[in-house]
Amino acid sequence: MVADTSDHAVQRVVIVGGGSAGWLTAGLLAAAHRGRIQLTLLESPAVPPIGVGEGTWPTMRDSLRDIGVSEADLIRECDASFKQGSRFNRWATGHPNERYFHPFVLPQGYTEVDLASAWLQSAVPMPFGESVSFQPHLCLHGRAPKQFSTPEFAAVANYGYHFDAGKFGVFLREHSVSRLGVQHVLDDVVAVRPHDNGDIAAVQTQHHGAIEGDLFIDCTGLQSLLLGQHYGVRLVSRKHVLFCDTALASQVPYPSDNAPIASQTLSTAQPHGWVWDIGLPTRRGVGLVYSSAHTSEDEARAALRAYLADTGAPPGLPEARKLSFEPGHRETFWHRNCLAIGLAAGFLEPLEASALALIEYSATFLRDQLPATREAIDIVARRFNAGHHYRWDRIVDFLKLHYVLSAREDSDFWRDNRQAASVPASLQDALVMWRHRPPSRHDLVRHDEAFPSASYQYVLYGMGFKPERHSISHTDAERAHGYFQEAAQLTRRMLPALPGNRELIEHIRRHGLPSI
Repeated sequence: MVADTSDHAVQRVVIVGGGSAGWLTAGLLAAAHRGRIQLTLLESPAVPPIGVGEGTWPTMRDSLRDIGVSEADLIRECDASFKQGSRFNRWATGHPNERYFHPFVLPQGYTEVDLASAWLQSAVPMPFGESVSFQPHLCLHGRAPKQFSTPEFAAVANYGYHFDAGKFGVFLREHSVSRLGVQHVLDDVVAVRPHDNGDIAAVQTQHHGAIEGDLFIDCTGLQSLLLGQHYGVRLVSRKHVLFCDTALASQVPYPSDNAPIASQTLSTAQPHGWVWDIGLPTRRGVGLVYSSAHTSEDEARAALRAYLADTGAPPGLPEARKLSFEPGHRETFWHRNCLAIGLAAGFLEPLEASALALIEYSATFLRDQLPATREAIDIVARRFNAGHHYRWDRIVDFLKLHYVLSAREDSDFWRDNRQAASVPASLQDALVMWRHRPPSRHDLVRHDEAFPSASYQYVLYGMGFKPERHSISHTDAERAHGYFQEAAQLTRRMLPALPGNRELIEHIRRHGLPSI
C-alpha cells in the first residue's frame, strides 16, 4: 500500500487512454490550466480507436476554439465536413419518400409565439421543420453553412462537423503535445496502485514505472480499466429501453472526386434498426445499427448491402466491421479521485451523435470545476454525478422518442418499441402533457439541457404526432405565419448566397478561412 496523500492539492492529473475522449479532455484542461497542473496522458500503443463516431454537435466549435486549433487545419487533417443536423428517412411509417429534419438552428420566432400550434391548426402542407426553419432547405440543396469569407468557427447557419474519428484523435494529440505541453506516455497499464484511503495513487506501467497522480481520468473505452475494473462500478444497462446493441460499419467511396457531400447526417429506418450515412470529403461512412434480439447478423448484413446498392455504392466492398455494445452507463461516473469520460462512462446508439457531446460536457465541466484539493474532489464529484445522471436520462428519453412515435408495423422491433414497459416514465409523462401543448422550456428544467424543447418539436411533428388540442388565437396565428414567411424569405436569400458543401470544403483546403 502507498502512504495516504489525500490532503495534497490537486496538481497532477493523469488521463489514462487516448482517442477522442482522452485527447479532447487533455486539450481542454491544458488550454485552461497550463502552468497550474501537470497533465499526463498515458496511452496504450496496442489499442486502436473504435473510430466509428464521426458526427458532432455545434458545441464542438466552441471546444476546438477553446483549445486553440485552426478550423482550416481540422478540415484538412481530419477529412472533415460540415454537419447542419440530421435527416430521418422512413421513420414514421416506412414510406420510401417520407422524411423529416432535425436541424441545428432554432425555428424562426421560436421564443416569441407558439409555432407548433399554428402549424398544426393551419394544416400547412410543408413538413414542420421545413416550414419553420431555413436550414432543412440548405441541406436539401447541399449548401454549406457559411461563406468563403466567414471567419473560422463563425456561422451563417449553425453547424457541427463530420470527420474521421481516428484522424481527429491524432490531430488533437499533436496539438496538445506540441502546443499545450501535455506529457504523452505510450505504454500499457499493468496494475493500479491504491492509497490507504482507497484513492488511486498511481498506475503501474510496463516500461515507464509508476505514474503518480492526484486525479485520474479513465478514458480507456469500453474496458473502463479504472472505474469499471479497478473500482468495480457496474454498468447500468438501458437495453430494456433502447434495443439496438450491434452495429455494422463500412466505408464507401464516392463515384467521383466532385460528388456532392451531404450537409447532414442521413438516418434511414430499417425493419430491425436504422442506417447512418455520413458524408466526408473522401468517402461516406455508412453503417447499420440493429437489435440482435430482433434479427440475425446475416439478415442485418443483407439489409446493409441492399441500402448500399440502392445508394450507389460500388460492388465488391470489404465486409462491414461488426461492433457489439451494451447500451447503458456506469452506476456512477466519478468515484473517489477517478472520473470516467467517453466509452468508459457508457455508450448509447449513435442516433443523435451524443457520444462526443457527452465527452465535451464531461471535459468542460472538469475544466471549469477542476477541484483544487482532495477535499474539493468529493464535492465536485457529487455535483458532476447528479448532473450527468440527469443528462443521460434525458438523452435516453430523446432517443426513445424517435421509436415510440413510429407507426411502422413491418417487424416486432418497431412494435416492441411502442410497448409501455419499454418507455421511461419520464417520457410517458411528457407525452401526456404534449397531447395538449407543445414541448416548451417548462418541460426542461436545466440551463444546459442536452436537447432544447425545439428539438423535441422537430421530432414530434416530423414523426406525425397529433395532439388532442392545438388551439391558438387569431393574433398569434398571424404572428406565427409571419415567422413561417420569414423562414421562407431566409431560404430564398441563402440558397443562392451559400456555396455547396464540397465547394466550401475544397476552398478551405486550398485557401483556409479568415481569422476572427
